[in-house]
Parts: sequence; structure tokens; C-alpha cells
Amino acid sequence: MNFIETVLARRAGRERVTPGETVWVDVDTLLTHDVCGPGTIGIFQHEFGREATVWDPDKVVLMPDHYIFTEDAHAIRNRELVRQFAHEQALPHYYDEASDRYRGVCHVGFAEEGFARPGRVLFGTDSHTCTAGAFGQFATGIGNTDAAFIMGTGRLWVKVPETVRIILHGHWPAALMAKDAILQIICDLGLDGATYGALEFVGEAVEALDMDERMTLCNMAIEAGGKCGVIPPDAVTYDYLRARGVDAFESITVNGDARYQRVLVYDVSLMRPTVAMPYTPDRAALAADLSDVKLDQCYIGSCTGGKMADFRAAARVLNGRSVACRTVMVPATREIEKALETETLHDHTLADIFRAAGAEMGPPSCAACLGGPKDTFGRLNGDEVCLSTTNRNFPGRMGSPKSQTFLASPLTVAASAVIGRIIDPSVYVT
Repeated sequence: MNFIETVLARRAGRERVTPGETVWVDVDTLLTHDVCGPGTIGIFQHEFGREATVWDPDKVVLMPDHYIFTEDAHAIRNRELVRQFAHEQALPHYYDEASDRYRGVCHVGFAEEGFARPGRVLFGTDSHTCTAGAFGQFATGIGNTDAAFIMGTGRLWVKVPETVRIILHGHWPAALMAKDAILQIICDLGLDGATYGALEFVGEAVEALDMDERMTLCNMAIEAGGKCGVIPPDAVTYDYLRARGVDAFESITVNGDARYQRVLVYDVSLMRPTVAMPYTPDRAALAADLSDVKLDQCYIGSCTGGKMADFRAAARVLNGRSVACRTVMVPATREIEKALETETLHDHTLADIFRAAGAEMGPPSCAACLGGPKDTFGRLNGDEVCLSTTNRNFPGRMGSPKSQTFLASPLTVAASAVIGRIIDPSVYVT
């Protein structure tokens, strides 16, 4: 069995599982937030009873993150419903946005809190739950009905996915990031090329990445139709977890008969900065070929592009330079927001570098990534053209359906912000 099959077999209590068969698995963690949490809660209470309790309070994580800094009445109602349920159920892992416990974007906060661990099974009511696969676990998004069933039973019926193995060789060029690699992979696979499949990322180029960049690879597996993305754990994984106070890890050994639906091999040293054009993430083009695209807004944030590695990359470009168009910076979590005010580059904090460049700093949340209410920070409100580090560029994804969103790495977004047009960041980073 391959890695994902081994994880699922363990949680199914089986010696082995095979792609295509459906098995009952025990769930380690259920994750939800302010958008889908109320729906999940409503179904749970309808099916199991208004007085029912969740199967294991310690295994339910509630992280409001999508529509936080808004006065929208519907958003406020959702947050209140989640808050009430968390208090009724005495859930220890509720990160109330009205308290010091608030984290920010759930996928990044989930990792910061040490919930993402090798060998576990995570289901979340968000398609980008697959981000946690970077830690060597089966992590995937589900709908509210499945989540409600897990909330009541701690189990779910799961079809074992086929696995596409993606081997990344070579050394990363200075101007290339994980976002460039995954955009190229999605382009090659297509939006449905890995439907209900697992994408397993391996190779020395993957091993060279820190956890932030690994999370970017797994985060966008869903954009190729994938059920999940996964990176087998190694010393980098364990060091990250130990730094978070997590010392217990599962040992996962893949036997010699591992099979894959197919294997794709890339040399990252031959890749170049890549951009996804409107209106799908698989419409890849080289950044160097899009210099005629004039930008109204640049956006660095989200579960995909709002991590410390992303802001460090942007700071390398923006240090000592000014932006030529509106540039919005939204850290994924409060921890990252604080780190931007303390971590330095050439004796300047990253936050000061961004402010000196003319960028706007927003509070940690999903913010404009999912559009949202009119007062959502950084939301597109007209026919603007935006270059963004987010993960989707469907019509209306970041606000106005008249807008156009291009997707790129933080290096490419920062470099393009300097001249107000899309450019290859190699101009500034060598």
C-alpha cells in the first residue's frame, strides 16, 4: 500500500485497503468554521436531537475565520450560532473571534495549534482542509451532512482514493516558489485530472521546502479535483511539531508493494515563475509573458499565500521599493501578524517594509479570498484586475463578478506591485 492507503487502513482497522473500495474510518479531528459550522450544527441537532452531545469534544475544532471583521448581519448571526454551540457543548477547541483565542484562517491556525499530525484522519467543512496533508495525514473537505454525521458518531464511510505520485527533483531557483510549481502541476493535470484522487508529493525538492511551502503544495490539490494532497513526514515535519510542543508522532511505514495511478516527474530547476489566468487555476502562463496585463490591485494573503514564508518572500522584493498600485497584505493568523512586527530584514521589520512600500495591512482572516460582504477588507468592488496569492480565480471569487483575478506566488505578486503590471520576479530576485 502507498502512504494514504496505509493511513486509511489503520483508521479502518484493516490490514490493507485498495483504491475504489469504501471503508468505515475512525476520525481523529473534525474542523469547521463560521461559514459551514451553522449548517453542520443544524443538521447534527436535527438528526441526533437538540440535546445530543458531540462524539468527542476534544476532537472538534471550531475556528471562525471567513467573515470576521465585518458588520454584516448574516455573518454576525453565523458567528453567534457557532459561539452558542461551542458553549453548550463545552468544546475546548473553540477559537472565538471576540477573544484572545482567535487564530485567523483555520487551515494555518490548525497547524499552529499542533492539531495537524502524521497518520491522522482530518475532515473539515472547507475544500482547502487538504492543506494539513503537508503533515503526513489524510485531510479532506466534506459537506455539512457528512460533518454532522461525524459530529455524532466519530466515523465516516470513505472511498479509498487512487494516488498520483508527483516527484519534484532539482534545486529551487531564487525566484521560484511552491505556488509556481503547483500552478504548473494543476495546468498539466487539469481541473479534473485528479478527481477524487490523492496527490502525493515527494522528491528532494519537496524535502528542501519548509512547512509553509509544503502547505501551499497540498492546499491546492483540490484545484486539480484531488481528494487530498499529502507529503510523507520527515525531520522538517517533526521539528515543526516539536517547536509547537507536540512530541508524540505516529510511525508510518509504507510497504514495498505501493502502487500509483500514475507518476509525474518534474525538475524544479527548469520551472519558471507561473501565473494562472482568469477564470480557472489551470490556465497557466509564464509571468514573463504577461507584461501587458495592467494591475489595479495586488493581494498577498489567505491560507495559500498569507503564511510567514509568503511574507518573507514579499519583503525580499519590497524592501526599499514602493508599490505602483493598491497592494493589500492580510496575514493568515494573529501569530503571523505579530511576527511581521518583530521579524526583521536588513534592520527593518517586515511590517515596516510593507508600510514603507505603501502597502495596506489588514487584520488576519480569509478577508477578500472568498469575496464576502461589502466591508470585507480588500474585496474587489468593480472591474478591477487583481494579481493574488490566493487559490481560486473563478468569476466573483474575490468580490465583483466583473473583476479579473490572476493567481501567482508572493514573489511574483510583490514584484508586479512595484510596476503595476505582471512581471517575472527574477528582475528583483536572483
